[in-house]
Amino acid sequence: MEFDAVIEKRRSARSFTNKPVSHRQILAAVDAARRCPFAGNRNHMKFIIVENPDSIKALAQFADQLWIAEAPMVVIAFSDELHLENMYGERGRIYSRQQAGAVIHTMLLKLTDLGVSSCWVGAYNDHAIKSKFGIPGDFIIEALIPVGYEKYEKGKTVVAPKKAISAMIYWEVYDRSRRPQLMIEKKDPISLV
Repeated sequence: MEFDAVIEKRRSARSFTNKPVSHRQILAAVDAARRCPFAGNRNHMKFIIVENPDSIKALAQFADQLWIAEAPMVVIAFSDELHLENMYGERGRIYSRQQAGAVIHTMLLKLTDLGVSSCWVGAYNDHAIKSKFGIPGDFIIEALIPVGYEKYEKGKTVVAPKKAISAMIYWEVYDRSRRPQLMIEKKDPISLV
């Protein structure tokens, strides 16, 4: 898939068929994620791939989002924040968050490229997940990523509108009146490129 098509197609899926995701596909997504930029080239991310239906149901309960139980696979993305903090001090915590976001987003894009649906879940009971899956206490759970093939339901599958570019961007200083002629002339900011 072309890059722009992947960006356009990626969405958060919250309903899945029971069709399994292949190990080849999830390994391709992790491979893409490990190619992200990392501070000092220090990759601090780790993943647990969960396919056991009972374990997936437990994750759904730990997140208080029962739709997760429909997914045939869930990726637990977690990080060793201390690895970067030991190298960079307090800034290491910031780098850790930035890197985790880049890694997770890259995984979502690669899954989309492969025709696989996913969702980035950021609310859950960290302690319960660490306890059930044997994750060390000082590691940070960055996301749960339910993975599968989206079940489209007429009237329920909605694509949320995205914020306009003009509401997000400033030129030189924080002053919305300063913008290039191209943005003034174009009514559809999506077609700027």
